[in-house]
Amino acid sequence: MDQETTIRNLSLLLSPTPRGARLARLLATEQLRSWGVPLDPAGQIVAELAANAVTHGRVPGRDFRLTLYVVGGTLRIEVTDTRGDRLPRLARPATDATTGRGLLVVAALADRWGVTPGPRPRKTVWAEVDAAM
Repeated sequence: MDQETTIRNLSLLLSPTPRGARLARLLATEQLRSWGVPLDPAGQIVAELAANAVTHGRVPGRDFRLTLYVVGGTLRIEVTDTRGDRLPRLARPATDATTGRGLLVVAALADRWGVTPGPRPRKTVWAEVDAAM
Protein backbone atom coordinates (compact mmCIF):
# COMPACT_ATOMS: atom_id res chain seq x y z
CA MET A 1 0.00 0.00 0.00
CA ASP A 2 1.41 3.38 -1.03
CA GLN A 3 1.24 6.07 1.59
CA GLU A 4 0.99 9.60 0.27
CA THR A 5 3.52 11.95 1.84
CA THR A 6 2.63 15.62 2.05
CA ILE A 7 5.55 18.01 1.97
CA ARG A 8 5.00 21.48 3.41
CA ASN A 9 7.57 24.24 3.38
CA LEU A 10 8.10 27.90 4.14
CA SER A 11 11.17 29.98 3.37
CA LEU A 12 11.61 33.62 4.41
CA LEU A 13 14.41 36.19 4.28
CA LEU A 14 14.53 38.30 7.43
CA SER A 15 16.65 41.22 8.58
CA PRO A 16 19.56 40.29 10.88
CA THR A 17 18.16 42.33 13.76
CA PRO A 18 16.37 41.53 17.02
CA ARG A 19 13.14 42.50 15.24
CA GLY A 20 13.92 39.99 12.47
CA ALA A 21 14.50 37.26 15.06
CA ARG A 22 11.16 38.01 16.77
CA LEU A 23 9.42 38.05 13.40
CA ALA A 24 10.95 34.65 12.55
CA ARG A 25 9.44 33.15 15.71
CA LEU A 26 6.05 34.77 15.19
CA LEU A 27 5.77 33.81 11.51
CA ALA A 28 6.98 30.27 12.16
CA THR A 29 4.45 29.85 14.96
CA GLU A 30 1.59 30.99 12.75
CA GLN A 31 2.69 28.78 9.87
CA LEU A 32 3.04 25.73 12.10
CA ARG A 33 -0.37 26.40 13.60
CA SER A 34 -1.92 26.54 10.11
CA TRP A 35 -0.26 23.21 9.25
CA GLY A 36 -1.50 21.60 12.46
CA VAL A 37 2.06 21.04 13.73
CA PRO A 38 2.62 21.24 17.50
CA LEU A 39 4.13 24.59 18.46
CA ASP A 40 6.30 23.17 21.22
CA PRO A 41 9.22 22.74 21.05
CA ALA A 42 9.44 24.15 17.49
CA GLY A 43 8.72 27.76 18.48
CA GLN A 44 11.53 27.77 21.04
CA ILE A 45 13.97 26.17 18.59
CA VAL A 46 13.17 28.81 15.95
CA ALA A 47 13.62 31.55 18.55
CA GLU A 48 17.04 30.24 19.62
CA LEU A 49 18.37 29.67 16.10
CA ALA A 50 17.12 33.05 14.86
CA ALA A 51 18.62 34.81 17.89
CA ASN A 52 21.94 33.10 17.18
CA ALA A 53 21.79 34.17 13.53
CA VAL A 54 21.34 37.84 14.43
CA THR A 55 23.84 37.72 17.30
CA HIS A 56 26.66 35.59 15.88
CA GLY A 57 25.91 35.34 12.16
CA ARG A 58 25.07 38.95 11.39
CA VAL A 59 26.71 40.71 8.48
CA PRO A 60 25.35 44.23 7.87
CA GLY A 61 23.22 44.32 4.74
CA ARG A 62 22.85 40.53 4.51
CA ASP A 63 19.61 38.88 5.59
CA PHE A 64 19.22 35.50 7.23
CA ARG A 65 16.86 32.81 5.96
CA LEU A 66 14.35 30.80 7.97
CA THR A 67 13.15 27.61 6.30
CA LEU A 68 10.61 25.15 7.66
CA TYR A 69 9.93 21.75 6.10
CA VAL A 70 7.43 19.15 7.17
CA VAL A 71 7.91 15.78 5.52
CA GLY A 72 5.87 12.93 6.92
CA GLY A 73 6.11 13.25 10.69
CA THR A 74 9.33 15.29 10.79
CA LEU A 75 9.63 19.05 11.09
CA ARG A 76 12.98 20.45 9.93
CA ILE A 77 13.93 23.98 10.96
CA GLU A 78 16.81 25.67 9.15
CA VAL A 79 18.36 29.06 9.77
CA THR A 80 20.95 30.18 7.24
CA ASP A 81 23.22 33.17 7.77
CA THR A 82 26.19 34.62 5.91
CA ARG A 83 28.90 34.01 8.51
CA GLY A 84 30.09 30.62 7.36
CA ASP A 85 33.44 31.40 8.94
CA ARG A 86 31.82 31.24 12.40
CA LEU A 87 30.54 27.71 12.95
CA PRO A 88 28.63 27.22 16.19
CA ARG A 89 29.97 24.97 18.93
CA LEU A 90 28.04 23.28 21.67
CA ALA A 91 29.74 24.46 24.86
CA ARG A 92 28.67 24.97 28.43
CA PRO A 93 28.97 28.61 29.50
CA ALA A 94 30.24 29.66 32.90
CA THR A 95 27.60 29.29 35.61
CA ASP A 96 27.38 33.07 36.04
CA ALA A 97 27.17 33.80 32.27
CA THR A 98 23.97 35.48 31.09
CA THR A 99 24.25 34.23 27.49
CA GLY A 100 25.59 31.24 25.60
CA ARG A 101 22.93 28.62 26.23
CA GLY A 102 21.01 28.77 22.93
CA LEU A 103 22.52 25.66 21.33
CA LEU A 104 22.18 23.75 24.60
CA VAL A 105 18.47 24.54 24.49
CA VAL A 106 18.26 23.45 20.83
CA ALA A 107 20.15 20.22 21.59
CA ALA A 108 17.82 19.47 24.50
CA LEU A 109 14.61 20.15 22.55
CA ALA A 110 15.43 18.76 19.09
CA ASP A 111 15.58 15.11 18.15
CA ARG A 112 18.53 15.92 15.87
CA TRP A 113 20.48 19.06 15.04
CA GLY A 114 23.61 20.08 13.21
CA VAL A 115 25.43 22.56 11.01
CA THR A 116 25.86 22.43 7.25
CA PRO A 117 28.60 24.72 5.88
CA GLY A 118 28.27 26.58 2.58
CA PRO A 119 27.94 27.49 -0.05
CA ARG A 120 30.35 30.30 0.83
CA PRO A 121 29.86 32.55 2.68
CA ARG A 122 26.87 30.81 4.27
CA LYS A 123 26.15 28.17 6.87
CA THR A 124 22.89 26.54 7.91
CA VAL A 125 22.10 25.50 11.44
CA TRP A 126 19.27 22.98 11.43
CA ALA A 127 17.16 21.05 13.89
CA GLU A 128 14.64 18.28 13.41
CA VAL A 129 11.66 17.42 15.58
CA ASP A 130 9.67 14.24 15.19
CA ALA A 131 6.19 15.73 15.43
CA ALA A 132 2.91 13.96 15.96
CA MET A 133 0.58 15.67 13.52
